Order: sequence, then structure tokens, then C-alpha cells
Amino acid sequence: MPFDIQGHRGARGLAPENTLPSFAVALELGVTTLELDTVISADKQVVVSHDPWMSGKICTKPNGRPVSEGEEQDHLIYQMPYEEIACYDCGKRRHADFPQQEPQAAVKPLLSEVFAFAEAYVAEHDRPAVCYNVETKSMPEGDGKLHPTPEEFVALIWEVAEAAGIEDRFTLQSFDVRTLQEARRMDLPIKLALLVAAGFQSPKSLLQKSVDDLGFIPDIYSPDFHIVSKEVVALAHSKGMKVLPWTVNEAGDMLRLRGLDVDGLITDYPDVAMATIR
Repeated sequence: MPFDIQGHRGARGLAPENTLPSFAVALELGVTTLELDTVISADKQVVVSHDPWMSGKICTKPNGRPVSEGEEQDHLIYQMPYEEIACYDCGKRRHADFPQQEPQAAVKPLLSEVFAFAEAYVAEHDRPAVCYNVETKSMPEGDGKLHPTPEEFVALIWEVAEAAGIEDRFTLQSFDVRTLQEARRMDLPIKLALLVAAGFQSPKSLLQKSVDDLGFIPDIYSPDFHIVSKEVVALAHSKGMKVLPWTVNEAGDMLRLRGLDVDGLITDYPDVAMATIR
């Protein structure tokens, strides 16, 4: 299998995250996979967004005023129909952490719109079919407040993926083991990826604990890249898991990880990855 270069939220370092312009940049650069996040609107639409609210760092209200970080809780996506969500701009304000971003008008798209856009792009430009790595932004304490239950969340995403006909190129990823467990219970014909943040345990112990908490071996182990070592990769591979670390933005780190035999990486800068790895 080819090394999997995944554009984090599209090409977050170069264009507004999780927007069609960002996915366009990632596709133009030639990523193998679009990585993105999902939340659910009040009218049960699957919306592409990292945060379950309008971010005070990047979003602007319909009246043209920036959302402040102190009022994010007043703009919860789960409490807004998509028609209202689409009136917010989340592209004109450059993210302070990404000075190379090109500010431009952009709204939070529906997951169905991203699929349609990407499929049309690769067809028009005669590119290989692109894959999708879709994260559920959920946590137990958010049920019914920031998002629906895992059962409903996964069912809504699956409905969109199945309608788009991209099931064989679809991965569901999450830090929330409940959504992965639900996808497995539903016996969905998709790949499952377990996201893992750095912890207090040794990296090898963390891998084992994370899999034990999940209750089954996922297709992909996706840890913070800082805790990836040759031993971790070997252990994951011995269990039948691919290793896909996040979020890798420096060329030196990309080369180090490639040398450890990881199967791919998630990056805000797919331009750097394409120049470094390919």
C-alpha cells in the first residue's frame, strides 16, 4: 500500500480549516486522504467542523462581527439548523497559529458537500480516487448537549457516506471509543481508527491500554506523533493495526516517522509532506 499522506482538516496550514477551499488545496497537492471532523446540527445534518461551536479564533457572525472566545457557548452548532450555520464565515479571519493561511470567505460545509466536491475534483482532474478519514467530535459529557448519542451520530454519518458511494474509501476515527464500538456493532464495511493522545504511561503501555479500553483491535492506531517509536510501531503491526500519527508538520519529524515504518501521517502542511516523502 502507498504511504498515506492525509491532509489535516484539508490543508489547515495553507487555507481555512475544514472548508471547501482547504480541501481543494489538499486535493491539488495530491493527498491520498482528506482528514476532517464532524459535528451535528439541530436539524440532524452532518457538518464539517472541529469545534461543536463557532470558534472564537476563526468565525464571524452573520452581522460581520467576530465571535469572541468568551461567547462560543452562545453559538453551539447542535442548537442551530444548518441554514443558520451557513450564515457564519469561518475563513476570512486567518488563524493566528497558521500565518501561511490564505484568508478567504468560507462556511462550514456539510459532509455531503465535501464528498461531492472531492469526487468531482478527482474526476475532473483525472486523479486517483481520494480516501476520507472522518472524525466524530464527541465525548460522554457532551451527549444531548453538544452532539447526539453515539448511535445516532454514527448512523447519521453512515447515511451520508453510503449515499455518496464512498464506503470502501471511508475511515471513521475518534478519541471517543463509543463511536467506534457503535460502528463495529453496526458491522459497517469501513475502517476504524483509534485516536490516542499522549498519556502518563509508557507509549507501549498506552497502546495496550487504549486497545483494551476499546475492546477490539481497530484497523488503525492513530497516536500523537511525539509518542511514536520503533517499538510502538512494531507492537501495533504485530496486532494487525496500521500506524497513522498526528499532527506532523515538520519535515524532520516526517522523515523520522517514515524511517520508523509508519503507514502514513496526518499533517496541516501536505505541501511539505508531498515534497518530503514522495
